[in-house]
Amino acid sequence: MNVSGKAQMTSKSGMMNRLFAKGVPTTHCYRLWSTATNGCLSMQHSYSRVHYRHFDRRGNRSIGLSRRTLVSQSSRVVCAATDSPTSTDRKAGSSSIGGGKGKKHKQMIDTNPPRGTRDFPPEEKRMQKWLFGEFDRVATGFGFEHIDFPVLESEELFVRKAGEEITDQLYNFEDKGGRRVSLRPELTPSLARLALQKGKGLALPAKWYAIGQCWRYERATRGRRREHYQWNMDIIGVEGVEAEAELLAAITQFFKGVGLTSADVGIKVSSRKVLQQVLESCGLDSETFGPVCILVDKLDKLPREKVVDGLLQLGLSNDTAEKILSALNVKDVGDLESLIGEDNDAVKDLKRLFDLAAAYGYDEYLVFDASVVRGLAYYTGVVFEGFDREGKLRAICGGGRYDKLLGTFGGEDQPCVGFGFGDAVIMELLSDKGLLPTPSHSVDDLVIAMDKELYPAACSIASKLRANNKTVDLVLDSGKKMKWAFKQAERCGASRLVLVAPDEWEKGLVRVKNLETREEEDVPIDSI
Repeated sequence: MNVSGKAQMTSKSGMMNRLFAKGVPTTHCYRLWSTATNGCLSMQHSYSRVHYRHFDRRGNRSIGLSRRTLVSQSSRVVCAATDSPTSTDRKAGSSSIGGGKGKKHKQMIDTNPPRGTRDFPPEEKRMQKWLFGEFDRVATGFGFEHIDFPVLESEELFVRKAGEEITDQLYNFEDKGGRRVSLRPELTPSLARLALQKGKGLALPAKWYAIGQCWRYERATRGRRREHYQWNMDIIGVEGVEAEAELLAAITQFFKGVGLTSADVGIKVSSRKVLQQVLESCGLDSETFGPVCILVDKLDKLPREKVVDGLLQLGLSNDTAEKILSALNVKDVGDLESLIGEDNDAVKDLKRLFDLAAAYGYDEYLVFDASVVRGLAYYTGVVFEGFDREGKLRAICGGGRYDKLLGTFGGEDQPCVGFGFGDAVIMELLSDKGLLPTPSHSVDDLVIAMDKELYPAACSIASKLRANNKTVDLVLDSGKKMKWAFKQAERCGASRLVLVAPDEWEKGLVRVKNLETREEEDVPIDSI
């Protein structure tokens, strides 16, 4: 075969046009190394049919590829053409058509993380560390113990048959052992699994908190990502709303700690028992309850008519649908009492909860809103949802009581209540309010050797300081000038500059400069 020209194809259409260039014999085999698939694409071409096969680095054939797939996956490939399908594969980036010696071509990878995910360079990681520190401070201040679980869980933990969005948003797959697994979309089912694992050995009440990464395949928007970190606090073994009151106190404590007042944020509170009472009064069975809750939770996302249509599709009459939506429009506990009666459990729970909130001193943050039901099927009683007063963002946090969750996993039911608090929305809100701090990198000491021969001495000084719990940045290049040393000390936020210089070292001293006061002194090595 006699085809000249470089193998590098920089456009999808250009690559294919050149492969089918005029003058190519009727049948040939091409080997193309794809940087996108990290393998060799073998193409057998005739004027009537084209076949593509993908081979990995070991030569194992894996999949057949259509012409369209080949183009989409190989915007840049290296192609070697021969008259025989048995020719040796060429290395990526090093071959050219026609057997000529070519130059190596390197393509820059896509430096962006996958859509909906984030990188955390140092400045962003410091901000995350600050936020997680606030979560930790509140949780430990309330006497909660820190727990964690694997990011990868069994799929059955999250697959429920109530029409929840979360079921369709799973990053789930079959592992190499044939097991169905999923990246966790939330933390509560994992907590339930751990509680069941502990069994009778779990001392009650248990107060646990976790901060973990969660994954959901959903449309990425402001405050909504496909991966996020979530702070959970849960109480197991307390039946009364005292548990809910304690968790709401933790949330409002966090708000106050980061500077958010009741004028900035609020927490909508209701009870699923309200909706349950309405459904029972309409003669509907308990099987309808979960799907109705999930639909009603979309009232702030969908037009009212769409929600009504969804209720009708569940088999409810138009009158029943309207009665449900009218009941959920109640905005005052007193009006709720008039609607369903003062002896109703929902009314009793909510009145007690608001009384406790006043005793804690955070009642100004709470708002009764009967339409809050939360979209997860496992909630059974009081539910709540944090929101920004300006209504610019989606829910800040949310939670409630889930007394039946452990039973759905085959265990013994336990009274449980908890909340999830994501990192994305709160960071957007704090940014909007100008409340984000600017944590900077800092160390106690910057140690530098002023002479190459003194670098081992600088290493020993850094070790002495670190052994005394000092944070130390050791300059790894010796012989730097003083001007550079001062700039580096400023960059790393050092409080002191420790110079290992020839004259001082011979005397058993090091020069220590306090960068805040600008004072300096020679300090004996033994007392550094």
